[in-house]
Amino acid sequence: MHTASGGGAACADSFRFGFPAPAWVKLSGVGGGRRGVAGGRAWSGKPSARAGCLGAMACSIVQFCSFQDLQASRDFLFPHLREETPSGALRRDPSKSTNWEDDSWGAWEETEPQEPEEEGNTCKSQKTSWLQDCVLSLSPTNDLMVIAREQKAVFLVPKWKHSDKGKEEMQFAVGWSGSLNVEEGEHVTSALCIPLASQKRSSTGRPDWTCIVVGFTSGYVRFYTESGVLLLAQLLNEDTVLQLKCRTYEIPRHPGVTEQNEELSILYPAAIVTIDGFSLFQSLRACRNQVAKAAASGNENIQPPPLAYKKWGLQDIDTIIDHASIGIMTLSPFDQMKTASNIGGFNATIKNSPPAMSQYITVGSNPFTGFFYALEGSTQPLLSHVALAVASKLTSVLFNAASGWLGWKSKHDEEPVQKQKPKVEPATPLAVRFGLPDSRRHGESICLSPCNTLAAVTDDFGRVLLLDVARGIAIRMWKGYRDAQIGWIQIVEDLHERVPEKVDLSPFGNTQGPSRVAQFLVIYAPRRGILEVWSTQQGPRVGAFNVGKHCRLLYPGYKIMGLNNVTSQSWQPQTHQICLVDPVSGSMKTVVVPFHLALSDKKSERAKDMHLVKKLAALLKTKSPNVDSVETEIKELILDIKYPATKKQALESILASERLPFSCLRNITQTLMDTLKNQELESVDEGLLQFCANKLKLLHLYESASQLNSLDFQLDTPFSDNDLAVLLRLDEKELLKLQALLEKYKQENTRTAVRFSDDKDGVLPVKTFLEYLECEKDAINIKKISEDEYVALGSFFFWKCLHGESSTEDMCHTLESAGLSPQLLLSLLLSVWLSKEKDILDKPRTICCLHTMLSLLSRMKVAIDDTWDSQSVSPWWQQMRSACIQSENNGAALLCAHVGHSVAVQISSSVTEKVSHTVAGADSEALTDSWEALSLDTEYWKLLLKQLEDCLLLQTLLHSRVNARPSPVSSLQSEPLPRLSVRKLLEGGKGGIADSVAKWIFKQDLSPEVLCLANKERDAENPDEPKEGIPRGSTEVSEVEMDLGVIPDLLCLAYQQFPCSLELDVLHAHCCWEYVVQWNKDPEEARFFVRSIEHLKHILNAHVQNGIALMMWNTFLVKRFSAATYLMDKVGKSPKDRLCRRDVGMSDTAMTSFLGSCLDLLQTLMEADVSRDEMQAPVLDTEDAWLTVEGPVSIAELALEQRHIHYPLVEHHSVLCSILYAVMRFSLKAVKPLSLFDSKGKNAFFKDLTSIQLLPSGEMDPNFISIRQQFLLKVISAAVQAQHAVAKDKASSEKAPTTPFGKDQDWPVLAVDLAHHLQVSEDTVRRHYVGELYNYGVDHLGEEALLQVHDKEVLASQLLVLTGQRLAHALFHTQTKEGMELLARLPPTLCTWLKAMDPQDLQNPEVPIATTANLVNKVIELLPENHGQYSLALHLIEAVEAISLPSL
Repeated sequence: MHTASGGGAACADSFRFGFPAPAWVKLSGVGGGRRGVAGGRAWSGKPSARAGCLGAMACSIVQFCSFQDLQASRDFLFPHLREETPSGALRRDPSKSTNWEDDSWGAWEETEPQEPEEEGNTCKSQKTSWLQDCVLSLSPTNDLMVIAREQKAVFLVPKWKHSDKGKEEMQFAVGWSGSLNVEEGEHVTSALCIPLASQKRSSTGRPDWTCIVVGFTSGYVRFYTESGVLLLAQLLNEDTVLQLKCRTYEIPRHPGVTEQNEELSILYPAAIVTIDGFSLFQSLRACRNQVAKAAASGNENIQPPPLAYKKWGLQDIDTIIDHASIGIMTLSPFDQMKTASNIGGFNATIKNSPPAMSQYITVGSNPFTGFFYALEGSTQPLLSHVALAVASKLTSVLFNAASGWLGWKSKHDEEPVQKQKPKVEPATPLAVRFGLPDSRRHGESICLSPCNTLAAVTDDFGRVLLLDVARGIAIRMWKGYRDAQIGWIQIVEDLHERVPEKVDLSPFGNTQGPSRVAQFLVIYAPRRGILEVWSTQQGPRVGAFNVGKHCRLLYPGYKIMGLNNVTSQSWQPQTHQICLVDPVSGSMKTVVVPFHLALSDKKSERAKDMHLVKKLAALLKTKSPNVDSVETEIKELILDIKYPATKKQALESILASERLPFSCLRNITQTLMDTLKNQELESVDEGLLQFCANKLKLLHLYESASQLNSLDFQLDTPFSDNDLAVLLRLDEKELLKLQALLEKYKQENTRTAVRFSDDKDGVLPVKTFLEYLECEKDAINIKKISEDEYVALGSFFFWKCLHGESSTEDMCHTLESAGLSPQLLLSLLLSVWLSKEKDILDKPRTICCLHTMLSLLSRMKVAIDDTWDSQSVSPWWQQMRSACIQSENNGAALLCAHVGHSVAVQISSSVTEKVSHTVAGADSEALTDSWEALSLDTEYWKLLLKQLEDCLLLQTLLHSRVNARPSPVSSLQSEPLPRLSVRKLLEGGKGGIADSVAKWIFKQDLSPEVLCLANKERDAENPDEPKEGIPRGSTEVSEVEMDLGVIPDLLCLAYQQFPCSLELDVLHAHCCWEYVVQWNKDPEEARFFVRSIEHLKHILNAHVQNGIALMMWNTFLVKRFSAATYLMDKVGKSPKDRLCRRDVGMSDTAMTSFLGSCLDLLQTLMEADVSRDEMQAPVLDTEDAWLTVEGPVSIAELALEQRHIHYPLVEHHSVLCSILYAVMRFSLKAVKPLSLFDSKGKNAFFKDLTSIQLLPSGEMDPNFISIRQQFLLKVISAAVQAQHAVAKDKASSEKAPTTPFGKDQDWPVLAVDLAHHLQVSEDTVRRHYVGELYNYGVDHLGEEALLQVHDKEVLASQLLVLTGQRLAHALFHTQTKEGMELLARLPPTLCTWLKAMDPQDLQNPEVPIATTANLVNKVIELLPENHGQYSLALHLIEAVEAISLPSL
């Protein structure tokens, strides 16, 4: 038996690159943070920079996935690790030694003894090594991962996420987590993720869903879906489940190999159960369908087919730790006779056909490895009725252990279920046939190879043994791998990589023979943190990687369940055979092993090739001053490489080098090409020869283009505006208009554009050039590259030509002869032109160069097909128009379209002349066709020019901005506007243009008056009337306009260019909608909503106004409005800021403004409903150039589609809104808004405003009337107080009252209007208002308001009391001598009445006596003479006159 040390030999890493290591290489220690791989350089888990050239050469480890938040899973499974544990809180596990010297594999890797670990570091150690204590399973299709510990489990699913570098990568994220235990005290011992094949025709052979199989200490095996729903629960043996393993279908590699059935094997301490794969597949599908039906429609008792399984009681063995089910095997005749002799002796009889047997191998103790053989057909399969776990009423598809789930009900109902456990069938005895007896050795794990011929076993001595399964012997042993984790990698040979050899007559000597298969054993040694790959059976180590000490190696060993020999060939899943989970870095890695590493040294030329490639990679990294010597050395290296594939990779790495100059790259490629041509034709690889020829062709093209760009070439001919007009076929007026338009665009565009001075246009490294282009036969194509890279390539070819610094004719000829198609060149030219707008607008000469280049490209072969149907549109010009339509640089696009139009007309004219000369006097039909084609293409050009001109003007407007912003700028207003293109406007629908302008108006926060003013200027503009005579509107607008700059002029131009799309009502409608949309994003910005209502009020057509208001209400307002109503009704007063933010989503201040704006909107809606009957609905036209627009329906069109509102219902909501606004505006208390309405009124609220609702009618209950009246009087008092309250200090009393909510309502008028709707006496409200005005000493306003009161007698009585209070204050509270004397002279009845008055009720007692005298006279006027208090009023006149005399 061959024995290999895991690292003791000096040259243990000698086969890392497949070639022998030098004698001086010494392997240093792995532990203690030292580099653990020979050669002085350890491989980390990340692919190196040279992975491109060595990827197919050497063994490598590659990261393919990462974890989104692995720490969250750890904290869920290990709650004690969430916080730092105090020192000494966790005990050290005595079974796990922390001193390297205690381990049986020796301390050869340590030069110094390691100190014992401190107890304080134990928790820190567990935080990194926690994965070793978990049960892990990864689906072979990488679509699910399970991490479990004790009762808990986490299911992880892959998701595509953007990494920190901006690239998309796959990350495992938590899909479900929870507890799996059903019975008390049971823990998870093993888990499997088995993907089940889809039964659909469209996805044959692909995985449909993944089943999670979990084994428990109670003996139960349970099956779950990816979302944690329990499907099956089986108790097949009353003992702990030790291990779960699965075998899926594999196509036999040779005709003689027995086809294996699918199965799930379950290992118990003294038994093994195998469940037939087909039976399990059908049962799981049936259970999943049953759960889905139960979730959808309740309980349906459909029993799935029973599970077929076999149960063997393993005898003559002490302990079993792990097992491997080898499958059905058939003995050879010799082995059959040998076995029969051993069992039956010399006279044993033998059957003619060898019996089929199922083989099982166990590892444990006594024997260390046991071999069991069960004859097929000797026992009948047992049938187990599936314990289908479907709840009678499925409350949740997500399983929850705490709340009772899927058949197990609640915790209280659990006990009777546990008592009645399913019947457990007895096991069929199966004795061990033979084993590897070793009383001191205990096996820990066994891992079967993919082809079922070998198995790797680990033991407690730190050894890894390789078993020959068929012969039952150990054929190899590795030392020094304590706690090792093992797996297998099977590699199939790629036939294209073979080197044909003339002398080799074997089937493997040519590229037509069968593919060979190699197996590699992967060993992870966590104690040393090293991952090794070994070639089996007796091969060397081919790879070693430092990966860390806390990883887990996962090897599923199976694929998709439910496939057969047909479906398994239809789709090959992209799986990784081996997965290394690193909890420290949160990554998942796989090992890539090339097939050639399995070949022996005599057969493999790769060892030398790889050595040369490695040397080449090192050479390319060195900075050598002598380029010639480096070039010579590189040539020697690449010529010495034998394999064509390796040679190709070497050449690719050379061409990708940034250090080598162009001449060096060309010479090396040419040398290799010449060498290949001189070889015999049979031994030359055609692919490599073609690759060299293609690269050489690209290098020659690069050289030619670079030389043309470096030549000193200047156009000395002068270029005038007249020349430009002739070139573009424009008259003088059209040219001036174009120049003026571009000048305005340039001025506004330069304010927003950013230009970096270090941009080097027209410069492209040869490495980048080769990356962008590829050769196919005689043509050169461009690879799929980004837009910036496309522009860089175009600039390399055309930038100098566009500036007149390079010969246009020579460049076009060079590119055409190289094999670049005219369409490709046109695409490159347009990408450069359209992306370099700023440079082009600054240099008009570039237009001439573009014209020349476009003419040359158009005259190339296959540019414009002569046989093209003349009545159709030319694809050549259509390509150019498409580029202009999609471009967001409208200035460059407009110029490009003018040049294209000019060249198209020029070429069409020349073709027409040629036709007329050659076919003179012939049938004129062909000539007519050509004229039709000319006119059709010309019409498309004219349409495009109009569209681009419109788009340019619009973009100029959107770039302009206000010079000074008076109001604070919101973050929403600071977001940049997207740039426009004709394509965007064509796809933006009929309202796209108005929507773009509305977004700009919102960003600039222009008032609606500015829009109206610009529109008036447009209407007033004509040649006869001077512009200065236009009325400028209000003073406020004039002040604003001072800071507007060119905005009014640009708006006028936009109105003229878009008379339909920017019709004023349409624009106001879009502005209104834009403001309310932005307000909805940030409701704290109340001014946005206020501005939206302003725009709404400026809409003149009532049909549009009605529709927009109704859409605003339904989309944005009614939900917040109802939330505000219920909140205020709940608290019974104006709610505090915290409650407003919680329930309505805005502050109390913003909510007050919101309610005020809602009131404005409802009132506008009612006014529009009245006005819409008097006017017709507008006709929404579109400009001729934009008739082909497609996309969403415009806001104005949607508004016109809205139904008529139900006026009384809107009025009903308006009343509620007024009440809410009053409560918030004046912070009223003890008011429940909904209590002011009866049940009919409450039910009608927040319903669709277009629906007919049952509203209150007839006489209202007096109790409601009383409550409403009290509320209205409160509002009047609060309104007067807010307006006329006088502060005690004079400074503040002189200030005018202000409101934080902008323009306030006329509350007295609103209160009287509310009284009318609420059936409250309007006169009562008016009288209260007059009384409050006199109460606050505002007698002049009181006299005005008094005129509107009807019942003046009652009012006079109220004012009489107020007069008495004023006199009582003057006489009793001033305490002067004159006052006392006057009091003595007054009539006794008057004195008594005055003493009864309480002046404290007066809000403003300090009123001049003359004013009070006027009030008494007013009372006398209002009181009839027969009134009971008339005499009292007369006495008051005398008293007032007596008081006022001393002051005279």
